[in-house]
Amino acid sequence: MIKFGIIGTNWITERFINAAKQVEGFSLTAVYSRTEERANDFASQFNIPYTYTSIEDMVQSDTIDAVYIASPNSLHAEQAILCMNHGKHVLCEKPLASNVVEIQAMVAAAKQNQVLLMEALKTTFIPNFTIIKEHLHKIGPVRRYFANFCQYSSRYDAYKGGTVLNAFNPTFSNGSLMDIGVYCLYPLVTLFGEPMKVQANGLMLESGVDGQGSITLQYKDMEAIIMYSKISESQLPNEIQGELGRIVINKISSPSQVQIVYNDGTVEDITQPQLENTMFYEVQEFIDLLHKQQLESTINTYENSFITMKIMDEARKQIGVTYPADQK
Repeated sequence: MIKFGIIGTNWITERFINAAKQVEGFSLTAVYSRTEERANDFASQFNIPYTYTSIEDMVQSDTIDAVYIASPNSLHAEQAILCMNHGKHVLCEKPLASNVVEIQAMVAAAKQNQVLLMEALKTTFIPNFTIIKEHLHKIGPVRRYFANFCQYSSRYDAYKGGTVLNAFNPTFSNGSLMDIGVYCLYPLVTLFGEPMKVQANGLMLESGVDGQGSITLQYKDMEAIIMYSKISESQLPNEIQGELGRIVINKISSPSQVQIVYNDGTVEDITQPQLENTMFYEVQEFIDLLHKQQLESTINTYENSFITMKIMDEARKQIGVTYPADQK
């Protein structure tokens, strides 16, 4: 059994735990929260035996082997490096860090301490993304990748009412690109690697983060276009367009329906069965790697995390989004 500690007690953590409970080899043994009351409440909810209000105390103990980090983006690097320096493996929520410099420091810590570090970007492990890679050759030379993730945030209502929550606060390295634009970019990088050119546009909010944006990425023989927003809604499908047809994906963050539409109008449904809580697959990958004593995922590689963040750094520069973490 791999004994996990939790950093970050929010809705995504609850979803993670519910998924991880289905993975053989997962054991939830500790939780950290800034307040004892919150730690105890969360521990009671999920039957967690150990609670901590100090991350240092948790990582120095033998109650955990690995840590799942779901704290604000700006804290990822510092917390992950602390955990790894104490020999703990780290599964860290997307985006892995605030910028490329932080990712470089995190990877260096992982290698120095001989521990596993993996970005918890779930899409790339889901059966209905894996099937895309297996069938990509059927559409011939790929000429365009289009991904769309526009989801109106309930926190935007609070923002318009004068309350700036974490999702729209640059202090926590947040905003539309970092929160949901990454879901469009990471699969692109996984499939096609690093682009030659990045051109970004965005709508800045007064708080200092982007409310929405779009990025065009140029490759040698194709282009990619992504759209993302936390202040508007869209149900547009996603497409990978080739000379012989196109792959249509219903939702880029968590694909559940995938079809190939050929130029002659023929439709091939390649949708795969999968669990409803798709976070299962990232936990399964992480635990499988530990059981095999492998210290880097071959899917969510360091390089893929690095390239994705490099794109986001460049996009933020063009849009004008800066974080306190960029000044460190």
